[in-house]
Amino acid sequence: MKTAAAPPPPFRPPAVPLVTHDPYFSTWAFSETLNAEWFHHWTGAGRGICGLLRVDGRAWVFLGLNPVPGAPAMDQLSREVTPTRTLAVFTAGGVELTVTFCSPLLPHDLELLSRPVTYVTLAIRAADGKAHAVQAFLGITGEWATDQCEEAVTWARFQLPGLTVMNVGAANQQVLNRAGDNHRANWGHFYLAAPAGAGVSSAMGLSTGIRGAFAATGVLPAADSLDLPRAVTDGWPGLNLAFDLGRIGKTAVSRFAMLAYDDIFALEYLHRRVRAWWRRDGQDAAGLLTAAAADYARVTRACAEFDAELMADLRAAGGEKYARLCALAFRQCIAAHKLAADFDGSPLFMSKENFSNGCINTVDVTYPSAPFFLLLNPTLLKAQITPILDYARSPRWKFPFAPHDLGIYPLANGQVYGGGERDEHDQMPVEECGNLLILVAAYAAATGDLDYVRKYWNTLELWARYLADKGLDPESQLCTDDFAGHLAHNANLALKAIVALAGFAQLAGALGRPAVAKRYRQLAETMAADWIRMAGDGDHYRLVFDQPGTWSQKYNLVWDKLLGLKLFPPAVAAREVAWYKKVQNRYGLPLDSRCAYTKLDWCVWSATLADRDADFRALVEPLYDWAHETPDRIPLSDWYWTTDGKHAGFQARSVVGGLYIKLLANAKLWKKWRRRADPA
Repeated sequence: MKTAAAPPPPFRPPAVPLVTHDPYFSTWAFSETLNAEWFHHWTGAGRGICGLLRVDGRAWVFLGLNPVPGAPAMDQLSREVTPTRTLAVFTAGGVELTVTFCSPLLPHDLELLSRPVTYVTLAIRAADGKAHAVQAFLGITGEWATDQCEEAVTWARFQLPGLTVMNVGAANQQVLNRAGDNHRANWGHFYLAAPAGAGVSSAMGLSTGIRGAFAATGVLPAADSLDLPRAVTDGWPGLNLAFDLGRIGKTAVSRFAMLAYDDIFALEYLHRRVRAWWRRDGQDAAGLLTAAAADYARVTRACAEFDAELMADLRAAGGEKYARLCALAFRQCIAAHKLAADFDGSPLFMSKENFSNGCINTVDVTYPSAPFFLLLNPTLLKAQITPILDYARSPRWKFPFAPHDLGIYPLANGQVYGGGERDEHDQMPVEECGNLLILVAAYAAATGDLDYVRKYWNTLELWARYLADKGLDPESQLCTDDFAGHLAHNANLALKAIVALAGFAQLAGALGRPAVAKRYRQLAETMAADWIRMAGDGDHYRLVFDQPGTWSQKYNLVWDKLLGLKLFPPAVAAREVAWYKKVQNRYGLPLDSRCAYTKLDWCVWSATLADRDADFRALVEPLYDWAHETPDRIPLSDWYWTTDGKHAGFQARSVVGGLYIKLLANAKLWKKWRRRADPA
């Protein structure tokens, strides 16, 4: 009798998502426990949260680096990362505390997805059979509302029915005043709020004194500090909440707080300032917090149910290690975007190239992240590609190939990469044409939305003609893996062009254009046969057509399988998968034969070429081992060395959504998840 394999030991992510909404409102724990150091924005900038628990008059620390002399850290018993939540269990003084950070990023509900509110729930119970007097404390420093912590902030409190509400914001408010990569927002306001009632108190002022007062007495100061504006580093001004829970026995008692950020304007799109999706109908911060508080029970329950269902499907698709890796990628993928409303009310979902070059809505960032959105809500993919398609057919874009980006986050005012709108220097013509044709074909396959295809048909056909001319044997140019430099005769890039042309033929057939469909299908078939001959190198296929002995991941081939194109014989993918298993290293399959680094997203795409579950797991489980063992404590990198696990570059990027591509290979699962998608 075969016994089930033992589950792997607890997962140690390189960084733990806590508050994850958009590229500015994003906070992570970079340590093993949540009380070993202060938290960080994904860029590494500090984001202070202090959590204290008083048990029978003694203070213990559960969040942040110990800020109070004589207050020891609670023992962290466990930590779990699910798609929308992070849960940690602590113990000290005879009680057990469960802390849950819930960022309710449910992709099928755009209203909820857009709300910049994370719930922090504290649930405490006696663990020793005795009753204990318990008070809890949460304190947030003003650096959450600044770019640099030397900046000055102001703070205020507000009266909302049933809520205790405080905020902090930069004293010098300049909305959307900059564009770039290693930046945080210093406009808008951060909010700390909780249901009002007996035992709930709050105070605004210098954190050191307030924390010390709570640790000593369990009581916050009766008055707020009015010494403002004040630099964040000058005493660390902040917002503070305390909960007196009385005497607690074996039945858990819980309280929750809300961490929120209102950025006023979300993005600039072609020189027009647009608001976040949640603000599109005139909603303001007061309405945001009121709605979020009223929805707490419903939303947290929905998140727990969503997480359980998605994790079960991920385990069935690829095993426990694959599921854990995807859970860690979930919030990172979404939080590298901003959901806004265009002037006509349609959604705009713009990505940021975090620690890459800071570009906004980059096509070859959308392409690798697309499986996540194709699975969970294709409307969000449409909201990424529509701004690019509109830009490409405008008079500003004069080239016969697709754009690369829309600017530098948060200003989507036109391409800046390479030659920008000026010339063809360092553009990615085959790459981006192929990406967008594949993405539109995949969106149409997922939704049946042929009106969308008709709207942009002339632009798509222009790009198909370009690939027909340039795609089989690309000249020296960049591809999405631009860190590797220019490359001529790139076999994987040619694969993208060939699959894209077959996808275009598929669209033409669906639109009732049989002559166009036949012409491009025949062209794709001819090119596929030529590719097999040109790229063949015995037991694998080459990196470049004219260099025998080379090899590369052929991740673009996966769309032949997912879109049912049937261009290439199954033996092509089988040969590649067998080769990958031979040449992969301790932490996964290198990108190609030139170097030992790899791309996390492409590794899973290449693994999805496998028809056997054992082969998929053989290629994916080393990626989990890397995430579990890498010495770099940062949000998931997608570019790292397969030998020692160190990251080569990039972190916190949306491309980790590509890990979900395995679920697209299961037609039943894909159909199940997209049925619940938001119809916006």
